[in-house]
Amino acid sequence: MQTIRSLLSTTARRCLAGLLCSTLLSTAFPLTTQAAELDKVSVRLKWLAQAQFAGFYVAKAKGFYQDNQLDVTINPGGPNINVETLVASGADTFGLAGGMESVLTAREKGLPVVALAMSQQRTPFVFVTYADSGINSFNDFKGKKVSVWFTGVQYPLLAALGQVGLSKDDITLIPQSVSLNPFIDRQVDVATVTLYNEYNTLKEKGVTNLKLISTDDVGVTTQQDALITAKDQIEQHPQRVQRFVNATLQGWQYALTHRAETLDILMKANPSLNRPHQQAMLDAVATLMYPQGSPGLGNVNLPQAEKMMNLLVKYGALKQPVDIQQTFDLSFWQKVPAEYKTLK
Repeated sequence: MQTIRSLLSTTARRCLAGLLCSTLLSTAFPLTTQAAELDKVSVRLKWLAQAQFAGFYVAKAKGFYQDNQLDVTINPGGPNINVETLVASGADTFGLAGGMESVLTAREKGLPVVALAMSQQRTPFVFVTYADSGINSFNDFKGKKVSVWFTGVQYPLLAALGQVGLSKDDITLIPQSVSLNPFIDRQVDVATVTLYNEYNTLKEKGVTNLKLISTDDVGVTTQQDALITAKDQIEQHPQRVQRFVNATLQGWQYALTHRAETLDILMKANPSLNRPHQQAMLDAVATLMYPQGSPGLGNVNLPQAEKMMNLLVKYGALKQPVDIQQTFDLSFWQKVPAEYKTLK
């Protein structure tokens, strides 16, 4: 009996000692959950979940952000949401904004936003009209009703018009809604479409007698979908910015090389999506993001940005030049592992 009591007493002492030790350790070195160790950040998109933003959803679903110590909230965009303003104000840590022209005009307005990478390296939008309209180039826009998104797309349009000797006063410029019905019903002569979305929508509706006119035709090329952050984020949290850029490009690399799985992820994020339409969008986005001869996913073409800025100044879309080096920071993109920027 004494032996049993002694054993129990010894066991109790060990348990008590272990408990005290545990308590002391937890006080000196507080235990943290995995979630608490992650940096909480957000990224604001231009629109609702769709293939145009696949890389972000894949990076989150596959754990690429978590692997980079990031807890990322993906916030959708919409028609009344200005990504540059939200990022500049600190409401969102990162954002997928408009094209080069949008970032340049934001800087001219004094918003401290910086582009870290450009998703689409070719101009993704074109101006569409009917083949029987008699409109074959920007020269023929004079006196016509032209609808455009006022998200920055209007600036390359103004530059393209200027290239052929026209100005904003030579056309009737109409804000374009989400629906293409005004164009389908021929209430406007020219509409704006992206090659990965609205153009496919028109074809799906049986509208095929179309003529496409690109700003590239007159030397106005603009990269689109700028990955941006605020200047103070770069100054105060450069490592966090680097981890976000790394994980995002890893997400895009995976998304474009595992497209069936990517569509599964997107359908979970937004079950209302039409899968065949998203498949067509993803395929088109891939050609825009990684065209032949591309230096890599997310590359920023600085000479192209400077040319765009000069055109915007020349034709009045910008009142004065802005500092290209301050507007586009390639240092983070340059440090991204090469395998995340290459499609095999």
